Amino acid sequence: MLFVYPAFLFGLLSLAIPVIIHLFHFRQYKKVYFSNVQFLKNIQQQQSSRKNLKKLLILITRLLAVFFLVLAFARPFIPAKQNITVGKTHLVSIFVDNSYSMQTVNREGSLLDEARRRAKEIASGYGINDRFQLLTQDFEGRHQRLLNRDEFNDEVDKIKISPQSRQLQQVVNRAQSLLNTQFNGQKALYVISDFQKNMFSPKAITTDTAVQLGLVELKPNLLPNIAVDSVWLLSAVHRPGESEKLVVRLHNYADQKAEKVPLKLLINGQQKALGGFTLNARGVQNDTLSFSGLQAGWQQGEIDLQDNPVNFDNQFYFTFKVQQQMPLLLVDGGAPNPYIQAVFNADAFFKPQLVHNGNIDYAGLAAYPLVVLSDLKTISTGLAQQLKTYVSNGGTLLVFPADGADVASYKLLLQPLAANYPGKVLTNGGRVSYINLQNALFKNTFEQLPQNPDLPVVQRYYDLEGSSRNSGENLMELPGGKAFFGVYPYAKGRTYVSAVPLDDSYSNLAHHALLVPLLFRIALLSGHYPALFYTIGNDEAVETLPIQATDKQVLKLHKAQQVIIPDVRQQEGTVLYLSDQVHEAGNYTLQKQDSLIAVLAFNSSRSESDLTYLSSAELKAKISGKQGTVIQAGAASLKDTVAKTNIGLELWKLCIILALISLAAEIVLLRFYQPEKQVVPVNNNPT
Repeated sequence: MLFVYPAFLFGLLSLAIPVIIHLFHFRQYKKVYFSNVQFLKNIQQQQSSRKNLKKLLILITRLLAVFFLVLAFARPFIPAKQNITVGKTHLVSIFVDNSYSMQTVNREGSLLDEARRRAKEIASGYGINDRFQLLTQDFEGRHQRLLNRDEFNDEVDKIKISPQSRQLQQVVNRAQSLLNTQFNGQKALYVISDFQKNMFSPKAITTDTAVQLGLVELKPNLLPNIAVDSVWLLSAVHRPGESEKLVVRLHNYADQKAEKVPLKLLINGQQKALGGFTLNARGVQNDTLSFSGLQAGWQQGEIDLQDNPVNFDNQFYFTFKVQQQMPLLLVDGGAPNPYIQAVFNADAFFKPQLVHNGNIDYAGLAAYPLVVLSDLKTISTGLAQQLKTYVSNGGTLLVFPADGADVASYKLLLQPLAANYPGKVLTNGGRVSYINLQNALFKNTFEQLPQNPDLPVVQRYYDLEGSSRNSGENLMELPGGKAFFGVYPYAKGRTYVSAVPLDDSYSNLAHHALLVPLLFRIALLSGHYPALFYTIGNDEAVETLPIQATDKQVLKLHKAQQVIIPDVRQQEGTVLYLSDQVHEAGNYTLQKQDSLIAVLAFNSSRSESDLTYLSSAELKAKISGKQGTVIQAGAASLKDTVAKTNIGLELWKLCIILALISLAAEIVLLRFYQPEKQVVPVNNNPT
């Protein structure tokens, strides 16, 4: 047994006071004279022994009362299993889970309200000189400091629901980063959460041996939940008035079947589609919604799902842009290629820009989703370097070599792009024997391809050479597996290379019906487009098209009254670093002064949607070593539980109870035990 305040044990010297009072009885007796004391002598002896017994019992009760009262002030306790340094300051980090799942309820109300109350109970279990750190899912900088108890309770009251969702190991590492900077004091970390399965990785939780870990488990009611996990559009390029198809990925996180759940699609606040769906237990399915009638410009989409009572993931936001025209850059070696020019001029959606290879504005390359090189005898080193950067940033390059091309310069361009390059000219041509219908370029392009299609006829062609490690694929092949037309991805972009120029002496591709869908599909699949949506907490860096911004023309994200100024960096395009500034799901407009640059959609992480939790046994298995405990948050306060866990079994309450019992025993002895009142028998038959 140890004592929190052993100095109070000097109070045991006060036990001498009842003993001194007992030894020096200053009561004076009154003399009474009797004529005959023959019968009184025996009675007097009996009363004296009874009185001595009473005084001894009173002395014992007084000694016990003083003894237990002194012990109560000294705070005796039986130490816990871990080593305890009595009187040492405690440094306590308390994590309050404020993720979306903490909006669910149990008998105590919402889990977040209970978590706030439990955090205060834990703090009350420590001394007034102990210091506390508050942590939440937001990992705010203002929480990286130690607080006294009153300051801690004030911060707890300010906690609100957050879209962030972090794993337990991240929480432990964050808490230890502050606790390990303090060299004195006993360190402890309490995690108050519902402990969804998404909080844990397959590995056990590891903590510093100097930090005690306590997992306070809150028990929510088990609720079904359905959410939209993701969406995507089937069309790569969106044109005014055209029909669009949106694929919605639905996920049933419940163990029971969901039937006739209503869902609606809103575009710019107008309802565009309505439907209902049925999902099996734990099932995932894709539904397709069709809509049309869009005007040019940015489109703000929202999927609204009616799923109660869990509603934090009932909305899903996305944005995309309907383009009025698509700019294209056609680079020639002196004269524009009439076939390429005729194809793109046939559709007003395309806006081709013709330029000689010596007059290219390298700074403006990023504005074109597609750059087409045709009939260039040679490619300069500067152009090759700029095109490599262009493709790396997400651009699409289409190369038709010239008749009599300098193949060394083409190699200088295409080899760094991991693409095959023209070599020697071969004359063993023939008809194209293979077309790759599984590639996105041709997939869904033809309703039905005949068994013997009329494919281009080739008289001569460049042998496309390259490394076998290239990750490209052939879109069309000649007999013998020779590449006729190939695609080669590189970084964020891709390169298309043709084995023939658009020249009648090489092939009839320039007049073939396949040229129009080939060029159209390459253009429509080209370019770099912003993502349909971003996830709060996961996507801290948002890449957009190159934007020129100055100190006086800063970029801002707007949503209602909320304004966010991101950190803008120009690195292979414009990258916006948000640094945990986006906390609310929705569509945000990106503006430079009064100009609209883009509309970006942010959604909360769907990791919180799966409302399945670890059991107490599973939690214990996740804690490595002997430095952690699982605490059940029952109906009782955690104050005594925390004190018992960190100090041991405290006995001061028992000491007070025993002191009161001793005082009560003294009162009983003084009031009811009176040996001097003895009944003297009377002899009625004197002799």
